[in-house]
Amino acid sequence: MEEDLKSKTDQACRTAEDFIKLYYDSVDKRRYLMSRLYMDDATLIWNGNGVKGKEQIQSYWTELPATDHSVVSLDAQPIIAPSVSGQLSFLVRVSGQVKYQEQGFSVKSFNQIFLVTAMKDRWKIVSDCFRTQEALDS
Repeated sequence: MEEDLKSKTDQACRTAEDFIKLYYDSVDKRRYLMSRLYMDDATLIWNGNGVKGKEQIQSYWTELPATDHSVVSLDAQPIIAPSVSGQLSFLVRVSGQVKYQEQGFSVKSFNQIFLVTAMKDRWKIVSDCFRTQEALDS
């Protein structure tokens, strides 16, 4: 079991690196293709606003201002639980900085957590939770 867990963790990290590159390239340069990354009944929570279903998620993304993301840290873990029925799934946590065009490309920190799962030969987002981080006043 321990060797199997190490193997799955290594695979999660490799997969997450490739997936995150594709995801942020799509968000920043090809938003019209975002729905391809989500399962049909996926959930997106973006700064407290919830959207369900890949078509609604696609509409939500197209209404957001243009962005430029840079990833600072990435962590991925395999989901090992009976509830995922043997389906290969990962929890991916990303932090970084995002620039919004409509705000003069001001820089904000963000955190994002994904639950992704294997669907045939593609990775699909089950759940996506994005939050910009505001500095706390002392």
